[in-house]
Amino acid sequence: MAYQPQIKIAATYMRGGTSKGVFFRLQDLPEAAQVPGAARDALLMRVIGSPDPYGKQIDGMGGATSSTSKTVIIAKSSRPDHDVDYLFGQVSIDKTFVDWSGNCGNLSAAVGPFAISAGLVDPSRIPRDGVATVRIWQANIGKTIIGHVPMTNGAVQETGDFELDGVTFPAAEIQLEFMDPAAEEEGAGGSMFPTGNLVDDLEVPGVGTLKATMINAGIPTIFVDAEAIGYKGTELQDAINSDDKALTMFETIRAHGALRMGLISQLDEIATRQHTPKVAFVAKPAEYVASSGKRVGAGDVDLLVRALSMGKLHHAMMGTAAVAIGTAAAIPGTLVNLAAGGGPREAVRFGHPSGTLRVGAEASGNGGEWTVTKAIMSRSARVLMEGWVRVPPAE
Repeated sequence: MAYQPQIKIAATYMRGGTSKGVFFRLQDLPEAAQVPGAARDALLMRVIGSPDPYGKQIDGMGGATSSTSKTVIIAKSSRPDHDVDYLFGQVSIDKTFVDWSGNCGNLSAAVGPFAISAGLVDPSRIPRDGVATVRIWQANIGKTIIGHVPMTNGAVQETGDFELDGVTFPAAEIQLEFMDPAAEEEGAGGSMFPTGNLVDDLEVPGVGTLKATMINAGIPTIFVDAEAIGYKGTELQDAINSDDKALTMFETIRAHGALRMGLISQLDEIATRQHTPKVAFVAKPAEYVASSGKRVGAGDVDLLVRALSMGKLHHAMMGTAAVAIGTAAAIPGTLVNLAAGGGPREAVRFGHPSGTLRVGAEASGNGGEWTVTKAIMSRSARVLMEGWVRVPPAE
């Protein structure tokens, strides 16, 4: 029996914020994978090493966590006033699907650097030294992201002294602006608050009726109070991820919240929608020791937030969830805003399992309707490896 050799595809393995993923130019993918569909999904799953019943992704590029089971496709944009189109695929670790329902805010930081280095941005828009402004169309959610990428001697600057909690080593700072971040989700009517309320009573069987802020900004997110579900907001990963009962509770909250938000029409649909919505719990400031051993004082933060991604407590904070946090914090009366002390504010610094993060948002209200023009935060990114990724040919 003759065996076919592996195919090789030009790819770049990058860290963006507290995530890692495999980046592709659309034009470099096999022809069948250049359009959405089963061939593309199958290819990306094979690249990452999914589905893996062992949950390790040993036979692929994935790292067996929600932060490292990620793929990105970048192409030149045909849209006015945009440089590139950015499509994000969250690959399930142990199941056969790729979730295209949302963005990755962390990997958004790597899109600008990749696009410049891959020749996808008009050279006339790239300074030899200074900061390049890359206009990104986020195709999953139909939103604009502006990436400010430092340049030195005509190349993307990757080294620097910017420190990001959750990332071990310093790097160059990349500022991101998430423009008009209220997500336009199908079934949610494009509303930032799809239920029409800043706080709802969310009935969750087996848990009770919880106060919840359900918001579409950055990524659909369900916020609940830590105290209402028996937590302090100072928890690290092991406190949640080693507790199957807790994980089941959070998934139940997520499913019923998604139903109320109009993201799903029946509860069983949540099983194939791992990436969105996110579920998070908030608390007032308190002292704790981060996963790195760093002490975070109550006076160092405005509030505490812990968020789950793909069924597990995240080791830091998803970038899109940080946008949701900053947006909700800017709107008086949400659970996030109340945990931060209430009242109008343009930025918050919140504590997460790895340390702290500052995020800003510009919000305005009119007759009970709220709009946010943009959310702003800083991340970093760098190339880890570049060349070709190899996969067996499709059967």
